[in-house]
Amino acid sequence: MAMNTRKGFRFTTYEAPDQTPFEKLFDIFQELITHTSGDFDEAIDWLRELDKEYELTDEDYTIDDFIEDLKAKGYIREEFDDGGGQIGEDEAGEDGDEGQGRGKISITAKLERVLRQRALDQIFGKLRRSGSGSHRTGKSGRGDEHTGDFREYRFGDTLEHISMTESLKNAQINHGIGAFTLDENDLVVEDTDHKAQMSTVLMIDISHSMILYGEDRITPAKKVAMALAELITTRYPKDTLDILVFGNDAWPIPIKDLPYLKVGPYHTNTVAGLQLAMDMLRRKRNTNKQIFMITDGKPSCIRLPNGDYYKNSVGLDDYIVEKCYTMAQQARKLHIPITTFMIAQDPYLKQFVREFTQANNGKAIYTGLNGLGEMLFEDYEQNRSRRIKG
Repeated sequence: MAMNTRKGFRFTTYEAPDQTPFEKLFDIFQELITHTSGDFDEAIDWLRELDKEYELTDEDYTIDDFIEDLKAKGYIREEFDDGGGQIGEDEAGEDGDEGQGRGKISITAKLERVLRQRALDQIFGKLRRSGSGSHRTGKSGRGDEHTGDFREYRFGDTLEHISMTESLKNAQINHGIGAFTLDENDLVVEDTDHKAQMSTVLMIDISHSMILYGEDRITPAKKVAMALAELITTRYPKDTLDILVFGNDAWPIPIKDLPYLKVGPYHTNTVAGLQLAMDMLRRKRNTNKQIFMITDGKPSCIRLPNGDYYKNSVGLDDYIVEKCYTMAQQARKLHIPITTFMIAQDPYLKQFVREFTQANNGKAIYTGLNGLGEMLFEDYEQNRSRRIKG
């Protein structure tokens, strides 16, 4: 920071805006609870280790004080097991039944929402959200969303779209104030865009390779999903987003469960994920549908008609690959484009993705973990403008 003095400029060390002790710890805690998939005890253990190394707290405000504040603010809740199931802290009595010791602490729906908002701010921080939102079609005319642009009046334009301020200004310029008249040539209309809806399914690979090779790939994917969920529900409330995960099988998960998402000891059943995604989208009434798939590995598993799993992790298995191509073609016939966000960089996997994308007439984005969120959002916007039909 530069300060103006008599002798010129003096540069001082940048000081971050003042934060309360709780705010400083809460920012770190949110990152930790995301990495630990909602495991409160593990997140606090990490926080205590960081406190030892970087002296995050002092005697006036300790980690235990922070935990009590989390409870008081409704970010965590404590549950006790009475042998017949879990009951909440309030049900256990005012003193929490000290004989049972501390119960299990879990995060609340309030903190889940905060984590989604934080992911949105981190990944899409440059966006300026407006009021109620929907995507624009790129087609102007008799729509219901103002663009801020003006044009001349045309027959059929409704009264509510006429800008009276601009029209009166034209009348004064064209006819003067003394003999004021307003005719059709003075009228100015504020242009509008049609709003439209998009139904999106986000597929997240949770096979074991998402944490192999010393790289945590599931946490960035999880953050992207939380950010996209928050973006759609706040900026584009008419759109829909469904999220599924796929390993040996595929299953849907609710948005509220995203912070708890973990990788399992799974192979990659891409076919099962695509089948479920298309089943979800068939039930949507929206004309515009799309699939986003975040994966880092090759398809290595498929479920046979008799219920058995056929698995092959060595190279690309022709049988499994052909099934993937078939699913891509089926999605194309249903006018469902698939955008694949490929984290891995292996040449033979890139070739598979290229052929898969060609079969679907979709799109492939080869990316690392950095910038994944921005790329996904940009593609979301581009698909919206490209896919919407007037």
